[in-house]
Amino acid sequence: MTKTTRIDETRLTAWRAFLNAHAAVIDRIEAEMAAADQLPLTSYDVLVALSEAPDRRLRPHELADRVVLRRSTLTRLLDRLEADGLLVRERHATDRRGAVVVLTEAGMAALRRAWPVYARGIDAHFAALVSEEEARALATALGRVSDAARGSAHDTERPDTCPPRPPS
Repeated sequence: MTKTTRIDETRLTAWRAFLNAHAAVIDRIEAEMAAADQLPLTSYDVLVALSEAPDRRLRPHELADRVVLRRSTLTRLLDRLEADGLLVRERHATDRRGAVVVLTEAGMAALRRAWPVYARGIDAHFAALVSEEEARALATALGRVSDAARGSAHDTERPDTCPPRPPS
């Protein structure tokens, strides 16, 4: 016999709101990015992670830890981004069996072109709808949830997932 877990209505409502809001906002921003002929969000996230890494390079497993994609999906995406010239894969300097993924100048340029469209979407569909206090509370609560799911300590300054930051 299976034991049923009881979840209070407030938390269940918050869970449903989180899922619905995430799906709706991502769909809207994806459509806006596509209409502006910009990168899909999954590609943007990979390129942002590389842009924020030392020397704009990461090992594939490090990149997988920073983006919200399954490893098999990431491998196929890396193949496409490499074919488009937005990144390259090179042999690791000290571990010849390993590889590193490196952001190219073309990849950096693609990030810079995509950011204004992405920023407008974040502002219109999220930032303009929550107060600064609500944003801080969301960042704290969702950071704690993310860290628990990943089995790490909570870091309120810098979540492990790729934040939509303007490329530098």
